[in-house]
Amino acid sequence: MDNRLSVISGSFLTLLGLLFLSGCLSPMSLTRAVITYDEAITESQSKQLLINIARAQHHQPIHFTGVSNVAATFDFRLTAGATPALTGDASRTILPVIGGSVAENPTISIAPIEGEEFTKRLLTPFHESKLTLLLRQGVDVDLLLRLMAQELRLKQNTKTVAHWNYPTDTSGYEMFRRVVLHLSAIQDHNSLYVEPLSIKRHWTIPADSVTAEGFKALEQEYQVTYNQQDKTFTLRKQVEGGMLITNYDLDTLPREERIRLEEEYEQERSNDVTFDIRPGYFGGDWPLKGNFRLRSFNAMLNFLGLSIAEEPEYHVDQDSRTPEVTENPVKTLDLVVSESSPPGLDLTMKSHGHYYAVNTIGPQARWNRESFKLLSQLFQMTVTEISRAGVPSITIAK
Repeated sequence: MDNRLSVISGSFLTLLGLLFLSGCLSPMSLTRAVITYDEAITESQSKQLLINIARAQHHQPIHFTGVSNVAATFDFRLTAGATPALTGDASRTILPVIGGSVAENPTISIAPIEGEEFTKRLLTPFHESKLTLLLRQGVDVDLLLRLMAQELRLKQNTKTVAHWNYPTDTSGYEMFRRVVLHLSAIQDHNSLYVEPLSIKRHWTIPADSVTAEGFKALEQEYQVTYNQQDKTFTLRKQVEGGMLITNYDLDTLPREERIRLEEEYEQERSNDVTFDIRPGYFGGDWPLKGNFRLRSFNAMLNFLGLSIAEEPEYHVDQDSRTPEVTENPVKTLDLVVSESSPPGLDLTMKSHGHYYAVNTIGPQARWNRESFKLLSQLFQMTVTEISRAGVPSITIAK
């Protein structure tokens, strides 16, 4: 009798343990599902970028598709019971009967990324704020500009000379590459500044021209000082202009010089990034002044696609006045295109009868990985929110 009670007790504890274990499986399954679906969506986006570079190479329209909703339902089932042993003395013993199953039912909604708003974003040159944001995250300035900029405009005395970032424009391309290498050398020395042109401006207005309501409104926008002698108000406000890339600290400039710089560059377009490299500072042996005109994401894909074969990039030596640089890759993004799947590469996609992959082998592996990662980040800055058929969720049902 004691033996039977002991077996029943052990079986009951085993059953409780299994029930507890099924409850613990829920958060474990949730973690696995989130990671698995995240990896699948990320890989899908990366392969779409490779396919669209291939489409650009063959002068075909680009197109993106996104996952708008993921709902994964997990069904945990547990059955338990007890039965006597079938033969011998053991027939007086109660034995547990336990079974279980797990079923996963994912629902994935896929939607094309299209429409007028997305197309405008795709064709509109990037705003300077996106480039400066990435520069402040520590992205290599030469990589960033080789990918994002389509034109260099150098100010020489009273005129501006354009240099295109296209290998077919030999003289323009080589000047572009030398200038970005010069900025890269300054960045490697931690002497490259990316700061807004911030000026504290002031205005004077007659006191009798301001009503009580108007005075309250002015106080919200300006620092207001009343001048007793001439009965006027002095309004002061910190005004931020565009971003400026320099080899010196803007805060060291006199106020008059900052105002002159702001007036000089305030007419620049929103997709222009201005730079001013001066003598007397690191990299000042080659003084430079001008701006980079940024590309759209569509133009970026075309540049990468055509550089595979039709308009290949080539090596350009640094200028003799440029300090030593740490790297100067031939290609902005080195892609391997082959008839068979290349071994040992991180990501491969077949398109147009060939395999396309980012070259992650060799001395430029880090550069190529960073270039493709940057391309993915810029796509995220371009894409609009995908239309959703319900709220995306991962649910657990037991």
